[in-house]
Amino acid sequence: MSHLVTAPRSLSDSPTGPQPDTGAFAALGLSPPLLHALADEGYAEPTPIQTRAIPHVLAGRDLFGCAQTGTGKTAAFALPIIEQMLATPGPREAHRCRALVLAPTRELAAQIHASFRAYGRHAGLTAAVIHGGVSQRPQEGAMRRGVDVLVATPGRLLDLVGQRFVDLRAVRWLVLDEADRMLDMGFIHDMRRIVALVPADRQTLLFSATLPREVRELAGTMLRDPLEVQAAPQATPAETVSQSVHFVPKRDKKSLLVTLLHERPMERVIVFTRTKHGADKLHRDLAKAGIPAAAIHGNKSQGQRERALAAFKSPRPPVLIATDIAARGLDVDDVSHVINYELPHEPETYVHRIGRTGRAGQSGEALAFCDPEERDRLDAIEHLLRRSIPRCNEPPAEAADRRRETRAGGREQGGAARAPRGQADGGRRRGRGAGRRRDRGRPAVVTAAARAEPAAQAAGRPEPPRPEPQVSSGRRRHRRAL
Repeated sequence: MSHLVTAPRSLSDSPTGPQPDTGAFAALGLSPPLLHALADEGYAEPTPIQTRAIPHVLAGRDLFGCAQTGTGKTAAFALPIIEQMLATPGPREAHRCRALVLAPTRELAAQIHASFRAYGRHAGLTAAVIHGGVSQRPQEGAMRRGVDVLVATPGRLLDLVGQRFVDLRAVRWLVLDEADRMLDMGFIHDMRRIVALVPADRQTLLFSATLPREVRELAGTMLRDPLEVQAAPQATPAETVSQSVHFVPKRDKKSLLVTLLHERPMERVIVFTRTKHGADKLHRDLAKAGIPAAAIHGNKSQGQRERALAAFKSPRPPVLIATDIAARGLDVDDVSHVINYELPHEPETYVHRIGRTGRAGQSGEALAFCDPEERDRLDAIEHLLRRSIPRCNEPPAEAADRRRETRAGGREQGGAARAPRGQADGGRRRGRGAGRRRDRGRPAVVTAAARAEPAAQAAGRPEPPRPEPQVSSGRRRHRRAL
């Protein structure tokens, strides 16, 4: 991305027509340039994480924020940082930045950069983005002049620091966004190296969608007396997202996906796979089925990824097949459905995936395909969510359990009905022995009415008499032989 200069604009430059009432944002302490930008974006009311975080960031506090994806975390740190920059203007220095934002993926870094551009369009600030997958020369040029805000992925940033194209000694605000994801991707050592390069006298903001133990330990080493802000319980999907699970063998997943895409009305659909190879194979399978699709994963070049996202954002978008590289940082409007073609190994990843829909208060739908071998992953996801995901069909294992329970129940009922008969049989055997002692020539005969009498008494109703079966002389001779 090239260096961006956002010059101030007058109010007359804004589009004509009614503008949203941004009074709620003004109450948080934001100034007219930011309120004007928010009106341009159509934002009227701050989200819970913005309401709870912005005043404390404006007050200079270190902050440890947790909120589910799609709830406006970026604005929660971008708006107060821009506001403080307006209040304390300073000269731009070559190779330096005043605010540094670290993000785990290229897509998220680009999205945060776009947000700073949108919110700071009337503030006269400069911003640049640094990430891998593209030539570093435009990034060198941007940093040669110096910027106010630098958004970067850790690896490329350290490369440019090592080449002396970036100097972090003037950083006043440090933001670590999606800290849990950065830990998952192995950036912990890079983050520690970067933190060691920025001044100790800084304001540090750490945001995460979940709060595992490792993230809390990281916050303890990088933040000073932080204020913890949570807008929702950790790992909680947005309430606007309806969830369901289809139990389907792996070999039948493709057919089910094609059927759903053909028969159900869907606007924009993201299909998540676990592997890059799986994403490419599914892309080819959908093409054979006549369904336009694009694939995005780590093996794609940055140009291919950008073209796939541009196609996905077009008026007639294809299906986007993605690995978890896109589970965060993919902020596309009007994603109606997220389909977990394969369940993730980490249950938290499921929350990030389905967070691509139901954003900014809109409704969305998340579907999951569960093979019998993935049942443990589904159980882990439901344990994290603290509730069951509604079933679209009965899972084979549960169906088998139900059949076994039905058969066992039938045996129990049959056994209960036969229990008196067993008692009668015992009585018959005892009676038979006693009969032999009394009269060895006449064995005892127990009738059906006698066998049913205890059950009838237990049920509280009389048993109608039934004719006694005749015992043949052959049976009597057989019994005597025994």
